[in-house]
Amino acid sequence: MHTIANAGHVLIIHEVEDYPKWKAVFDAAQDIRRNAGEIDYHLLRANSNDRKIVHFSRWRSLEAARVFFESEALVRIRREAGVKAPEFLYLHQIELGTL
Repeated sequence: MHTIANAGHVLIIHEVEDYPKWKAVFDAAQDIRRNAGEIDYHLLRANSNDRKIVHFSRWRSLEAARVFFESEALVRIRREAGVKAPEFLYLHQIELGTL
């Protein structure tokens, strides 16, 4: 078990109209995300709905993540990528374990 203070994570759950289209936009924004403070990420797909995507990412700070995800530019990008009603959770990591 590892304890990590002040690690910032973001969990986004959203439905996309077309995964390949969304993924192309996501991949094209790699440098923008890195420069904004994203360190790494996981992409997951719901078992019951292929268009429901979970983006779980680690950030230098939650403030940097909020500024990025709530920017007008990113709202436009999400709309162009076919994202429907994203749900954001800004999270502080309190523990990381391996079994």
